[in-house]
Amino acid sequence: MATETETAGSGERNNRKVREGTVHSNKMDKTVIVEVTRRSRHPQYSKTVQHRARYYVHDEENTLNGGDRVRIAETRPLSKNKRWRLVDILERAR
Repeated sequence: MATETETAGSGERNNRKVREGTVHSNKMDKTVIVEVTRRSRHPQYSKTVQHRARYYVHDEENTLNGGDRVRIAETRPLSKNKRWRLVDILERAR
């Protein structure tokens, strides 16, 4: 699983964030919404809690479908909400 300090390529200057998640929506043109779930332990109750974040991701070829597992990386702002790009497709939805 990718960590926050991983780089999205070799020889980059900045440490850009890399995340893995599933495609939640692909209804826009060249944009998908990827939902990333992370798990952490609650500080007081020691129960595992899930946190979800949804990112707008640039998909140049419009190849992604709902349910695909993907790896995304932080990038410069591409639009009002879009700040992530597709790195690779880990698993296709069935």
